[in-house]
Parts: sequence; C-alpha cells; structure tokens
Amino acid sequence: MSDVAKRATVYFDPEIHRALRLKSAATDRTISDVVNEAVKVSLAEDAEDLAAFDTRAKEPDMAFEKVVKALRRRGKI
Repeated sequence: MSDVAKRATVYFDPEIHRALRLKSAATDRTISDVVNEAVKVSLAEDAEDLAAFDTRAKEPDMAFEKVVKALRRRGKI
C-alpha cells in the first residue's frame, strides 16, 4: 500500500470547522493531522466492536421475554 497521502474534500458544519481550526492551533498540529487522528480512533473503535461480535458469535441467543421474566422472578425488576 502506498504511503503517499491522499487528498479528499470534506465539508464541515461551520461551527465544527471553527472548533477544528481552534484545536489545530491550540495543539500546534495541522487540521489534517487532527482529522486523521480522529478517523484512526473511530476505525480502531469499529475494529474493537467487530472483534467483540466475533468473540460473542458462539454465545446462545436469549429471548428478551425470557430474560425479563427471569429478572422479575428473581426480584431484580
């Protein structure tokens, strides 16, 4: 895969763009760096979610009604 940065046009809500510019200036980083980091964090969270789904895929399904009835029977609700 190429390490050459790719260019993209992204449209921000004006208030979000202002906050992004301020954060960029306050942290002495470019807007691109701030946005790239935020996207990386979001993608990492997605990867964690997918891994959790894979881990739990073999768990038995439980009917919601059954769970609620069991909670009520045990006095939890």
